[in-house]
Amino acid sequence: MSKRNRMPGLRLKGEIWHIEKRSKHCEDGWFRESTGTTSRSEAERYLIGRLADIEEEARRSTEGVYTFEEAAMRYLEDIAHKSSADTVAMHLDQLFPFMGSKLLEQVHDGTIKAFVDHETGRGKAPKSINDAIGVVSAVLNRAARVWRDEQGLPWLRQAPPRLSRLMTKGRQARPYPLSWAEQDRLFKALPRHLADAAQYAVNTGCRQQEICQLRWEWEVIVPDLKTSVFILPDTITKSSMERVVVLNTVASSAIEARRGIHPVYIFTYRGNPVARLNNNAWRRAWKAAGLPMENGILKGVHNLRHTFGRRLRGAGVPLETRKALLGHANGDITTHYSAAELRELLDAAEKIVDRGIAQTPTLTAVRRNRDYVGNLSEREKGVTAKKPLTL
Repeated sequence: MSKRNRMPGLRLKGEIWHIEKRSKHCEDGWFRESTGTTSRSEAERYLIGRLADIEEEARRSTEGVYTFEEAAMRYLEDIAHKSSADTVAMHLDQLFPFMGSKLLEQVHDGTIKAFVDHETGRGKAPKSINDAIGVVSAVLNRAARVWRDEQGLPWLRQAPPRLSRLMTKGRQARPYPLSWAEQDRLFKALPRHLADAAQYAVNTGCRQQEICQLRWEWEVIVPDLKTSVFILPDTITKSSMERVVVLNTVASSAIEARRGIHPVYIFTYRGNPVARLNNNAWRRAWKAAGLPMENGILKGVHNLRHTFGRRLRGAGVPLETRKALLGHANGDITTHYSAAELRELLDAAEKIVDRGIAQTPTLTAVRRNRDYVGNLSEREKGVTAKKPLTL
């Protein structure tokens, strides 16, 4: 290539070609960037691509064009106060590699297909995939109907497409309560942080996010019973109501195993709260334990909740008590329990433990602050703020 035919805007600094070109789209009127290459021809191809990118970014800024990832992050900000926010974020993390860079008008069944095929191929349940598609629909609907740019125009200027859901009839995995032997095999195959969380789940019936987001500040000590309960706020429960979670001795042991590891969250991994229990480690453990799949679908963590409910029923626990323990939405279920009602819940939770458990007949409950150091008895001596628990 002769010198006069070479593309202007490139300068050799040392052995690397750098871009120095005037551009009305850059803040100071100049576009400066290293091409990262010693080859003039490669540098020119890089420059052409970057100029096209800048023009596209400028067009999008002027015309109010947004990517799915930009819209999804705005959607997360809008719903940050809701209990579903963490679940939505989990779905978006799975969606972004397939469609995050797509413009909103490019999102439709065809562009979602790669995500659907990938999730189906790794054994995800149709309901889980459909839930993620539902998140995509929610983002598109809000972009078309709610959000406006600086010119007052909608982020998505066309009606959002109706996205197809997977057919679930005959494919959805049925509940699979675990036997004691199956539970032992599964928990043995889990890494320690997940085994603790699973032990807590199967002895409390809590849902996945109620476990992953569980915090020490929600714990309420019941000294006379030598145990504690957790009061979950309405922002985290599926019913959007406060919920009391009672602990039998096995659930208490799972909590004690986590004490002192993290100052805020109970179930963590490498210093961060566990995002979800039904992850790759769970799936490997389920298979290693020789537990069944149904229609190619691996059964998930929710089966621990089914196991808890089935064991309560097998132990003869009445329906209303089972509903309270499982946190079912019910106008009669409340955190304002009398001592006798709380004792009934505690006794019922103990019935599913397969070993002899000593029970304490008296009840006194206080809420207290924590310093997260020392053993339990030392922390009990350090109580600084006591407040009666309304039961």
